[in-house]
Parts: sequence; structure tokens; C-alpha cells
Amino acid sequence: MASEKKAYPLRVSAVVLEAMQRWSDDELRSLNAQIEYVLREALRKSGRMKAPDDPADA
Repeated sequence: MASEKKAYPLRVSAVVLEAMQRWSDDELRSLNAQIEYVLREALRKSGRMKAPDDPADA
């Protein structure tokens, strides 16, 4: 099930967290949603995860 969410504790430096918070504010996303977005984009760009609207997924 692709929509299942799992909690995972994340240790990150204060500088990175503050930068992510500013970015999430700019994008009108929650910090958690922004982190997930950045991770998904990195995975997609590296070829480790397909885009959700990829015709190959159908």
C-alpha cells in the first residue's frame, strides 16, 4: 500500500532544520511534507523511485 505512512525519528543539524523550515514556509508546506517532498524528488532524480504519474506504473 503506497499511501501507508510510517514514523521515523530523524536527527538533523539545527542549521539544516532551520533552512528546511524556511523552505517549507516559502512553499506553504508543513516541515514534514517538505522533507518528504525533497526525499521523493531526490529518489526520483536518482532513478530509485518512479514518479507517481509515470506511465510505466500503470
